[in-house]
Amino acid sequence: MPFIRSVFHALWMLVTVVPWALGIVLCSLVLRGNLLYWMAVGWLRAAIVGARWILGIQIRVSGYEHLPLGQDSPAILLVKHQSTLETFLLPTLMPHPLAYVFKKELLNIPFFGWAIGRLDMIHIDRSRGAQSFAKVVQQGRALLSRGVWVIMFPEGTRIARGQQGVYKTGGTRLAVETGAPVIPVAVTSAKCWPRKAFVKRPGVVDVSIGRPIPSLGRDPAELMLEVEQWIESEMRRLDPEAYATS
Repeated sequence: MPFIRSVFHALWMLVTVVPWALGIVLCSLVLRGNLLYWMAVGWLRAAIVGARWILGIQIRVSGYEHLPLGQDSPAILLVKHQSTLETFLLPTLMPHPLAYVFKKELLNIPFFGWAIGRLDMIHIDRSRGAQSFAKVVQQGRALLSRGVWVIMFPEGTRIARGQQGVYKTGGTRLAVETGAPVIPVAVTSAKCWPRKAFVKRPGVVDVSIGRPIPSLGRDPAELMLEVEQWIESEMRRLDPEAYATS
């Protein structure tokens, strides 16, 4: 049954992404900024609704009260990365537009990549090192000033359930450069949607939003250590079964 459900959900995403992506590309000729972004979030919402009704995946969120108030309040979300699910889910949960920092190769994905290329995101060439980070700071500062929150996955790639990756300081370096607080987020998505797996399983995915951590005057490495400790501690609280042998 999980395999059949996964096939139907994949078909659901395929048949909905094509017209939605084409619509975004066409609308980008006359629309800009937040209107185009929320149009794109509409498709992500459709994917999450499909995950609920087709795959049986329920979402449980805690910590909404920790999100900064104010239309222009800046924030940098640093999120545990276990699967594709959280990349679709977070924009549907947040009250502000989000700008992902991602590798430019994703722009080459038919339809999906064409659509995100029209949005205010930060796509980088990882081979360019310091130049790439300078671009992240420049674009991130501009986006944060407009009330757009930046979202990054500090482990850099999807990590298997119960495992811990290496937390890189790019997100906290950006926070220190811009003065924006960081918000750690723990997500147990791999319980239902494992990384690089086609078959998804029904269940409950927890999303826990931590308190904002000020970045002014902080050392990026020390700040990231605080983020890492909170996320990993929270992951073990939310999904103790996965960490029973670690």
